[in-house]
Amino acid sequence: MKRALLVVCAGVCLTLASVGLSVAAEQVAQVQTKAIAVNVADAKELQGLPGIGPAIAQRIVEYRTAHGPFAKVDDLQKVKGVGKSTLEKIRSRVTLN
Repeated sequence: MKRALLVVCAGVCLTLASVGLSVAAEQVAQVQTKAIAVNVADAKELQGLPGIGPAIAQRIVEYRTAHGPFAKVDDLQKVKGVGKSTLEKIRSRVTLN
């Protein structure tokens, strides 16, 4: 009887754990797919984009400050360190506003 109870408890615990992990994974996916507005995002927010680390994020902010808002997503290539490959990685994850 005790063994059966232990098996049931273990099964319930594993089920709850997997449900919790599924919810956590879904929340992470939602954060990762959230579009980032490059004309208003700060450097920390920009680092949420694939291939954008602290240095490039800071350059994006500095470029935007010096030249005004980006008119189109392709204009990000004017920032040192953002090439064609990086732009293609982030294109679906950025908006202008």
